[in-house]
Amino acid sequence: MCIACSPFAGALAKAISRRRVLKQTIAGIALAGTARSFLCSPAQAATESVDTLYVGGPIVTINDSQPSAEAVLVRGGRIVAVGSRAEVESQATGLITTVNLMGKTMLPGFVDPHGHVVMVGLQALAANLLPAPDGEGNSIPALQRILRDWIARNSEVINRYGVIVGFGYDDSQLEEQRHPTRADLDAVSPATPILIVHQSGHLGVLNSKALEDAGLMKGAPNPPGGALRREADGETPNGVCEEAAFFGAAGKLLGRLDAQAYLEMIKAGAAFYASFGYTTVQEGRAMPGSATMLARAGEAGLLDVDVVVYPDIFQSIGEIAPSRDYKNRVRIGGAKATIDGSPQGKTAFLSQPYYKPPEGQRPDYRGYAAITKEQIVDAVDLAFANGWQILTHANGDAAVDWLIEAVGTATAKHGPGDRRAVLVHGQTARLDQLPKLKELAVLPSFFPMHTYYWGDWHRSSVLGPERAERISPCNSARKLGMIFTSHHDAPVANPDAIRVLSATVTRVTRSGYVLGPEERVDTLTALKAMTIWPAIQYFEEASKGTIETGKLADFVILSANPLAVKPEELITLKVVETIKEGKSVYRAA
Repeated sequence: MCIACSPFAGALAKAISRRRVLKQTIAGIALAGTARSFLCSPAQAATESVDTLYVGGPIVTINDSQPSAEAVLVRGGRIVAVGSRAEVESQATGLITTVNLMGKTMLPGFVDPHGHVVMVGLQALAANLLPAPDGEGNSIPALQRILRDWIARNSEVINRYGVIVGFGYDDSQLEEQRHPTRADLDAVSPATPILIVHQSGHLGVLNSKALEDAGLMKGAPNPPGGALRREADGETPNGVCEEAAFFGAAGKLLGRLDAQAYLEMIKAGAAFYASFGYTTVQEGRAMPGSATMLARAGEAGLLDVDVVVYPDIFQSIGEIAPSRDYKNRVRIGGAKATIDGSPQGKTAFLSQPYYKPPEGQRPDYRGYAAITKEQIVDAVDLAFANGWQILTHANGDAAVDWLIEAVGTATAKHGPGDRRAVLVHGQTARLDQLPKLKELAVLPSFFPMHTYYWGDWHRSSVLGPERAERISPCNSARKLGMIFTSHHDAPVANPDAIRVLSATVTRVTRSGYVLGPEERVDTLTALKAMTIWPAIQYFEEASKGTIETGKLADFVILSANPLAVKPEELITLKVVETIKEGKSVYRAA
């Protein structure tokens, strides 16, 4: 995702009506002021001096030295005891509020290793063009209907900002098996600019009025690191804009920033994350000014979960001031670099051609890099020289090659160190690249959730059957003794922790096909990739990631024990409650 903090995110948010799920989420946060957990009374919750004892259900600690427990005691937002009820209760210092889990399962709060909390707020407020199961955008007529319905409900927004925005269309899931075009959007509204964002976040479509306002008329050149798809004459843009072309157009069309709206959207995004059990979330590519706005959101008390921010190393270098300490639930974690695009959008940089190239491309089309090799070498060198952690988006294996070269060069120059550089996505990372990543201490944050959403598309169109089987090679990394983290890249998909867990374990596609069964991992490994290993990625393993004495009381309560259900039943689990430092920040209706 590369537009997570573009100015239109704030401009759109203020006046758009929230979807019902966000209303429930924010209502759940409001309830936190009167309820410490789903079984606590208001009077009990108001007594801050009491200890809280959690009992009555499975407690999965993710702590290898104490895998399970009967009870957990919390005081002042931290865990003070874990073990049997008798031994835990004996460590209470005064009054005890007892929370009966009633058979539900407690785990450490999920830690988001890669996502875009700001853009999640925008996605929830724009027209929902996602295909099933997250929306109804499964054909171009359906997209047109959804946009018309959104326009009818949001005339005030359109009049104020002069733009119509939709989010999440996916050409791989459309009946027509193609991107919409400007003509398709002109049929919705020829007079008002329309911008719709591809589910990958790396492409978008503009109607004729939006193209005109963005200066993308006949003969407009492709910008560096981007492309305009064109009509049969080879000159006229057809409305589909890739990478830099899309980001530039979005900035021109939707650059009117409303600070209060931006803050409101940040709050909505963080609340939505909490509804899926996340207690630590990420802003994975903060553009200029975004870190400041996130800090303001924290100062205003709008955040109930921790947010780790990674400013873009090329565009937001002045905001890169890493700290291991949170201030009002926000801290700068390091820097973010982006080498290439999206495999499902066919803009990821591959070493071998796409199985089926996009329309208008040659058979040897391999995607492309958004930057030069020299730029990523310089970026990693800069990060290492300053002691910054750097997260690098590299989807294609050719992009991963560039990252390996850059980290190797910087390591040779600056020497070894505990830097915890992160490969973000690495979806098409080759098996021969994994030992090199291990040697360089690069932690892969894989995207196995992709196997569900786009596994069939990768087999039939993007990579072909053989390469698709190896996407997100989690188990191969484990066989080498590597740890990995598992993410959702929201808003590419909802920040659905249960979907992440299920996909990492089963690798079942939409059609029911098991994509790369040899890359499946067991449920406990998948849970570690969502808890303790992301905490390690963040240098926060001493305070998060397991239910362990001394750590923060960050918990998620699930409807059942994931270690006790069959792999195919993991997707049926529900988040019942999310607890941040002993405070309930989300509770299911």
